[in-house]
Amino acid sequence: MKKGLTVSKVLKNSIAAEMDIEPGDIVLEVNQRPVRDILDLQYYTADNEFTMLIEKANREIWALEIEKDPYEFLGIEIDTVGTDGLKKCSNNCVFCFVRQLPPDMRESLYDRDDDYRLSLTQGSYITLTNLQPHDFERIKALHISPLYISVHAWDRAVRSRLMGNPKAGDLPEQIQMLVDAGITLHTQIVVVPGYNDGKVLEETVKKLAQFYPAVQSIGVVPVGLTQFRAGLPPLKTVSSAEAAQILEQGTAWQRDFRAETGKNLVYFSDEFYILSGRDFPPAEEYNDFSQLENGIGLTAKFKEEMESCLDLLPPAADEKSQLHRVHIVTGTLAAQFFQEWSKQLAEITGKNITVHPIVNRYFGPEITVAGLLTAQDIAEQLGDLNGDYFLISKVMLKADEHVFLDGYDIDWLARKVNGQAVVVENNGKSFLEGIVGKQIGGAG
Repeated sequence: MKKGLTVSKVLKNSIAAEMDIEPGDIVLEVNQRPVRDILDLQYYTADNEFTMLIEKANREIWALEIEKDPYEFLGIEIDTVGTDGLKKCSNNCVFCFVRQLPPDMRESLYDRDDDYRLSLTQGSYITLTNLQPHDFERIKALHISPLYISVHAWDRAVRSRLMGNPKAGDLPEQIQMLVDAGITLHTQIVVVPGYNDGKVLEETVKKLAQFYPAVQSIGVVPVGLTQFRAGLPPLKTVSSAEAAQILEQGTAWQRDFRAETGKNLVYFSDEFYILSGRDFPPAEEYNDFSQLENGIGLTAKFKEEMESCLDLLPPAADEKSQLHRVHIVTGTLAAQFFQEWSKQLAEITGKNITVHPIVNRYFGPEITVAGLLTAQDIAEQLGDLNGDYFLISKVMLKADEHVFLDGYDIDWLARKVNGQAVVVENNGKSFLEGIVGKQIGGAG
């Protein structure tokens, strides 16, 4: 086990920069307490005043006296979650997406993390199956909240079968323990037809709802299957008829939960509405959008953000930007949404807008979300853009750099299609700014 946490990045104009902390420095202690992971660092540096012991690249030990405002960020990023490394998944889930990845992708994509520390800091979903008693005690002692839990099934036998781990059946006691400790939970259910749909799904949703307000949300998403499933159990995706049936059940559950709690509590990913041909609920029905990372409410929120900014767009007659032709790159799932909006936006802005629904040939056509598109598929299907601009959502790229899942970067793609890339955030305002080629005022 290594000693201390290595600094990977120092933010400009931060406290850390002012104290001459540099990438490569090792954080050893805060107030004479050893720093073993990101939670130690986060909790120990929450004080207004503290002494931080760091080791410089030349092996010098610096004792830094730091004063800051409450909740002010220190300004450093760490190269790993802890000195003990990343806590890995101990399950053998029949639907595990990592096990469905092709070879030769970015190495980090094959990390099957199941780390409660990342659940707090990044909103990663964890299964609880690899936690030891001392981990639960630490969660309770430090009040590590909220946590994001992959539930999938309340039934012990079904959950164990789904996850290939007999320890998965301990979930009811683990949830009860966390709730008793005052930990807030957000939960998810990946629906695998033939395993945890129908009555199993109903039981899971209703059991979790009994723990409200500790359980603040229940997200339901369909299983995602790639073409790389050799040696894995045969599964099928959620059909249109099954999606409609699940939403019919879900609407009744939401009605009951609203009467009891004032909120829907259970939320369904956008795929269910598209598969079933149903309209998306209005944005207010997603309450606080606590499951956006699961693709739940993304379309409704995106639509609401765009509508709030339409009046801020420059009229076509007054538009002086050279950005006249715009290509929108998206997955097949959201294509209809963007095609409908492109007509209205073309009239307002005077732009020639083309939507390109990219079929995912890399993972297989059943993978329809934009976030899993690769540069190779995009390049092949866009063709030659003759210097036009094309919009790429940031969800397609690595968090800290403009690299796609297949390892190619945005510059490679721009050269390949003979176009100019515009990377936009996954929100309505940023998307509209990409369309018009300039910043617009107002909320979004």
